[in-house]
Amino acid sequence: MFERGRDYRDEGRVQRLERFGDVVTAAVRGTNLYDVTVDLDEHTIDARCTCPYEGAGECKHVVAVLLDLIADPPQDENERVERVIEDVSSDDLHAFVRDVLAENPDLREQFLARFGDGSKSAEAYRDEIEELFDQHTQHYPVVTEAIDFSHFFELAEQYREREHYRAAATVYRALFEGIDDNHVRIDAAYDHYAKALRSALDGYVDCVLAADPSDGKFEQYAGALEAQAMSEPRINEEQFRRALDALEDQR
Repeated sequence: MFERGRDYRDEGRVQRLERFGDVVTAAVRGTNLYDVTVDLDEHTIDARCTCPYEGAGECKHVVAVLLDLIADPPQDENERVERVIEDVSSDDLHAFVRDVLAENPDLREQFLARFGDGSKSAEAYRDEIEELFDQHTQHYPVVTEAIDFSHFFELAEQYREREHYRAAATVYRALFEGIDDNHVRIDAAYDHYAKALRSALDGYVDCVLAADPSDGKFEQYAGALEAQAMSEPRINEEQFRRALDALEDQR
């Protein structure tokens, strides 16, 4: 994988490389244009890519970015932005944030997850996931590549960091329902979807337990897993049963 990543870098496939503080973002041209994020820490490097690679080590896109980062480090934009923020009035800053959030629904949702008091409904999130599957099947009846669900996992994580466990569970529920309901449309990157489904189920169980709901609410949470386990075709029934057992055993 290192050799392939080196080839990608030499071929100029890293099309964008930017740094803001300890976070490096990049776009790498492969079969599609993939987004790579690298979190730099004093002791570790955490890299993520939107490609469907599930093998050992980092994917070739991450390798290409790391090699480019070493060979030609980008300027850190953090200090320049901080200087500008200090000179901007609160009214102008407020207006800018409103304009940016108005034009970017995903960023708006992240903003609300970090600073707001509640999430959208599971149905609303499922509609967004359904739209992703529709977009990827416009020209072919099945999905032949990995759909990027990182936006939803990041939302859930932001809710968890603020201990808004029920809101996080809502996002995880939409994910596992949306992926399972569309499983018949998946015709590639099976490991990617299996991992996403498993992560959503694990997150859901953890957040329901952390929320410590009343008996009635707990039955509703458990019922969502039971209903999905019984839905046809029962491709992922075993995973839902396992999550349900974990939820009830740790109650």
